[in-house]
Amino acid sequence: MKYLKNMWNDVVAFFTGNVWNIIGFFAVFLIGYIIIKILMRMFKRVLLRSKLEKIAQGFLLAIVKFALYLIWVLILLSLLGVPVSGIVTAMSAVVLAIGLALQTNIANLANGIIIVSSKIFKKGDFIEVDGVSGSVENINFLFTTLMTTDNKKVTIPNTSIINGKVINSGANKVRRVDFTFSVAYESDIEKVKKIVLNVMQSDGRVLLQPKAPFCRLKTLNSSSLDFFANCWCDTSDYWDVYYYVVENVYNEFKREGIVVPYAQIEVRSRTDTPVMPVNSQPLPERVEKVRVEEKIYDLENDGIAEYINGKREQRKNRKKNKDDKNDKV
Repeated sequence: MKYLKNMWNDVVAFFTGNVWNIIGFFAVFLIGYIIIKILMRMFKRVLLRSKLEKIAQGFLLAIVKFALYLIWVLILLSLLGVPVSGIVTAMSAVVLAIGLALQTNIANLANGIIIVSSKIFKKGDFIEVDGVSGSVENINFLFTTLMTTDNKKVTIPNTSIINGKVINSGANKVRRVDFTFSVAYESDIEKVKKIVLNVMQSDGRVLLQPKAPFCRLKTLNSSSLDFFANCWCDTSDYWDVYYYVVENVYNEFKREGIVVPYAQIEVRSRTDTPVMPVNSQPLPERVEKVRVEEKIYDLENDGIAEYINGKREQRKNRKKNKDDKNDKV
């Protein structure tokens, strides 16, 4: 009892002798919290009026929020009599160690903000980076994801994109389609040019203004005359126009008697009968695969909070599905 009484007296003496310090602590706690909320709201409004992308806005908001709360906590600790200098030194060492360990990821993060802010490309553009071409599916903090024409997903670090050469085929509304057609030396040059121009002009997707379709003799090769041709079309119609022109030029060459030269090879007839092993089993019956769709979060348009909450929800769903499978087993 005496021990508890002495402890109670010490507590009472502490609060009695530090009344104003305690009042100041709670005043700074409350006022600081209100000031941080007001400053964050004002900063968010300023960012919304700016032309920065959402991914850059979210990153800046996170940095400012962390800095304000850190200053607020340090002030509160100093009011409690805690030596702040030691804490600042320890935090500096921790930040330096984390920065050295994650310097590659930090570089990717900074370059991701540069990509979004400078608008090198946007979601949906068809680009080529490091020999890989595809449509931009997602611009993340650390990586940019491309979807190739054969439906392969390629993830490229943002640092490689900034340090490399990026070819953006979808940056403009219109695009030039280039062709090379080879014909035999005995072909009529003007007739070939007319056929190619007529084919390009017959497609309504080909633009006639401000740049009309073009075709001229370019190269005198060892076994052919090579004609260079081009036309302009909407970027979305590029491949449709390309295949249309190639297929119809070939058909018109055949109709007009224009010979397309080709290399000759020696062919030998095989006299033996090849033996081909055959599996006599019939094809199995089709069993439809059960597919579970997961939402893809786009950090360029979604906020950081939505991205983190969505990822957490996806992990919970995957864990639940795994537990259900284990229960069934």
